[in-house]
This record gives sequence, structure tokens and C-alpha cells, in this order.
Amino acid sequence: MGLRPAKCYKYLEKPYTRQSRRKPKKSYVKGVPYPKITRFEFGKKNKEYSAELSLVVKHSVQIRSNALEAMRVAANKKLSVGVGEENYFLKVLVFPYHVLRENAMATGAGADRYQTGMSLSFGKPIGTAARVMGNQEILKIYVDKSRIDVAKEALRIAKSKIPMTSYIKEKIVA
Repeated sequence: MGLRPAKCYKYLEKPYTRQSRRKPKKSYVKGVPYPKITRFEFGKKNKEYSAELSLVVKHSVQIRSNALEAMRVAANKKLSVGVGEENYFLKVLVFPYHVLRENAMATGAGADRYQTGMSLSFGKPIGTAARVMGNQEILKIYVDKSRIDVAKEALRIAKSKIPMTSYIKEKIVA
């Protein structure tokens, strides 16, 4: 079975994470899949850069981990080809903590004979998502002033991978 569309999960709901606030550290979420995104930093970290560009979402939204991974891969590919591995630093600023659940329903002929409907419809974990508030930065790129146009193009491509309108914020450091 494939993934449901992003519109099914993009709106904020009650946060649901793996950690419990009760005294015995027991997880009530069974079998949560790992997030698709594994690395959050790319490029050369300990270098002085003269420009800082950020991707900022306009409204509060949930971004699934596969969308974060697609955004990161697209931006990293554009930067590594256009600028070079040693001339930028890219960082994903959000982490997918929120557990997404789905109450799988049977469809097709004869589905009504063995389906329970809404009884016990808590749902099974199907993935994770990052909860992002309005005007929050989700991706940051550090480059030199001469390479700002390539970084803007990388952020423009990355912007198309997330389910919410966003904008690029630019800051010249020195």
C-alpha cells in the first residue's frame, strides 16, 4: 500500500510522541518506524561564510519525514554540483518527533464482512512528522556572497518538496 497524500497529515493535531511523562519510562507506542531523514548537516561546518539563507514556512504545519528527506536531498544535490562540497554548509533545523497513525480500512468487494469500522480506531503507527510553527526556519544554508544565486536556487527547489507555502530569508553576515 502506498503513502496517503500529504494533505491528510499536514495540519497540526494533538502531539503524539514516543516518550511518556509518567514515572515508569514505558513507551505506549509500539513499532514506530524510524524517520526517513538520517543526516541533518552537510558540507564544511568549520568555515567562515559571508551569507546565510533560510527556508521559512508561512503557516503552522506538519512535515512528514519523507518530505524532509526529499527537501534535503534536492538542496544538497544542487549545492554540491553548483558550488562544490567544500564551499557550503547545509543544516536541517527540525526533527520528526510526532508519530503519525492510520486506521487502515479495507476496501473492495466483501470488505463489509470482516471490517470493524470505527471500533478501537486508535490506528497503527505509519511514520513520523515534524511539527513546524508559522515563521519557523526549517532549512539553513551558509555560503559565500558570490554563490548566493546557487543557494537561492537550491532553496527554491527544496521549497517545492514540502506541503506548505514558504519563503527564502537572506542575511549577509559580513
